Amino acid sequence: MDVAAGVLAPILLLTALVALLAGVLVFAMMLYAQRRGLLDQPGQRRLHRLPTPRGGGAGAVLALALGLLLLQLLPGAALPWRWTGMWLPALLLTALVGALDDHRGLGIGSRLGAHLAVGVLLALSLWPLLPPALLPALLLAGALVLATAWSINLHNFMDGSDGLLAMQVFTLALAFACMAARSDQLPLLALALLLAAALAGFLPFNLPLPRAHVFMGDVGSGAFGFMLAALAFAGVARGAWSLPAALLLVSAFAVDAGATLLSRMLRGRRWWRPHREHFYQWLARTRHSHAQALLAYLGWNLLLAIPLALWAQRDAALGWWLVIGLYMLAGAAWWQGKRACRRAPRRHGNRHAPV
Repeated sequence: MDVAAGVLAPILLLTALVALLAGVLVFAMMLYAQRRGLLDQPGQRRLHRLPTPRGGGAGAVLALALGLLLLQLLPGAALPWRWTGMWLPALLLTALVGALDDHRGLGIGSRLGAHLAVGVLLALSLWPLLPPALLPALLLAGALVLATAWSINLHNFMDGSDGLLAMQVFTLALAFACMAARSDQLPLLALALLLAAALAGFLPFNLPLPRAHVFMGDVGSGAFGFMLAALAFAGVARGAWSLPAALLLVSAFAVDAGATLLSRMLRGRRWWRPHREHFYQWLARTRHSHAQALLAYLGWNLLLAIPLALWAQRDAALGWWLVIGLYMLAGAAWWQGKRACRRAPRRHGNRHAPV
């Protein structure tokens, strides 16, 4: 990417600032949660064994929000004001709804209504990049609203194992940064790096080394689910990468969450209720290791999802075939992985595996 050092250096400086600020704020939120008694207690649905503070993701979200504002001061790297003006309220609204849910719980109607409103803001921010014909634009905007709400909830579903969600978003943000650099999209590169920086400040407190010291909470999982959707769809709208490339990147979480939800619906379960039927939850319980679950998803991204996404970045026609193939492979891995977890108790006497 042919970028003058005078432009790239301030972006890297801002990235480092956001990472440092995120770390400080996450530590402060951890202390706040301990004082207020905002602790996730061990239980049948939980994977952890000790009371752990939750809501630490708020610190990373606040650092990211400040980074987005400061990014507007960098010529050549600033996002369109239409994006920033709508994404910041959407980010903070998603975080606020998550924080309320962390503190006292919210009904599904309130949460879903807020998430759809956030999707509307994202669709409005990208409206000038949609087709000029009204009907196709409205259809795409509607799909964008639903996809944004799904991304928020998907990342909330998948936030149940030490380091898993934070590492996922961090890794995919760096992948999007690489694709933005390849397509000479400096604002998208800066946005992806800021997103990765916010998670870099959070990860040291959340990795299973040997266990997480603070959980992200709904305040962080939903907000980062929104920002990942905003980054992905903005890049597609600007032609920085194809839609198949974005779908390939999110394949691990999309298949686990989607297959688990479909499975619960087909079995007549209350699919909207909390549970521990995701594959990552089965894997962590069967192996007694959050680290193994984290490494399994990270390995999928590094070995399959990211290389295929880079391949599909410019060739959307080929990309759709790659999406079909990778999602079929992910579905088979989800099915066979659960079967392996079911067999684990008989082979190893593991009482914590699913039954």
